[in-house]
Amino acid sequence: MSTIRGYSQSNYYDSADNDYSAYNQNASSFLAGLSINSGAGNNNGIMGGINLSDYASIKNGSYGKLVKAYYAKQKADSVSSGRDSSAKLTSMGSAAGTLAKSAGALMKDSLWEKKQIKTKDEKTGEETTKEDYDWDSITKAVKSFAYNYNKTIESAGSSNTKDVLRNAAWMTKTTKSTERLLERAGISVGADNKLELDEDALKKADISTLKSVFTGYNSFASKVYDKAQSMTNAAARAGGTYTSTGNYSDVLSSILPSNIDKKE
Repeated sequence: MSTIRGYSQSNYYDSADNDYSAYNQNASSFLAGLSINSGAGNNNGIMGGINLSDYASIKNGSYGKLVKAYYAKQKADSVSSGRDSSAKLTSMGSAAGTLAKSAGALMKDSLWEKKQIKTKDEKTGEETTKEDYDWDSITKAVKSFAYNYNKTIESAGSSNTKDVLRNAAWMTKTTKSTERLLERAGISVGADNKLELDEDALKKADISTLKSVFTGYNSFASKVYDKAQSMTNAAARAGGTYTSTGNYSDVLSSILPSNIDKKE
């Protein structure tokens, strides 16, 4: 996928915070020293190599405000250029979580069991019942899966979060390697890695082929399910916070598909 790119992590934030903390500590010590030795002045308004106007700015807190504003601007620039925003992470996590739900729905045994299907003759209005697969429900589930797959690929494509990109790239690679089998199920893979569903071809597909694509361990749906969950978790981690004790506090827990069941 041409829009999926690598993500370079940086410890800039830590260094910026440490620099500012060091500034506060050094400035306090410096001011204390000036207070003790302030009697030594000269005709040029210099004390220990420091201009009196600079000393006044340090003493009244102007320097501290400027430094704090500078680092705040640097952080904002870093966020806009190198890190995903909280809103973007939420959107990506939500898309991947919905995809996991769609994949989980396809993996349910009940979807692939024959049922008593009622049909109505359009001319006579006569209703008949026959045992068959519920093709309307199957088509709806596959269509939803394809739509949510494409939305997830779109959302992850412009991400700067390394783990999201890695799982998205893995998912598209798996899809490409399964392309021939997917075609037998009425699904084609476009140049942009998105899925296109031919509903008529789906309904004509051999049921055993569809089951091999969408059900069971190591099926295509199962692999997408696992990676979609991984993408959701990656987005949550990137938008989370860590406490002083090292415990993870997730700010995106509402989008985690933790209660999704692959089967009923």
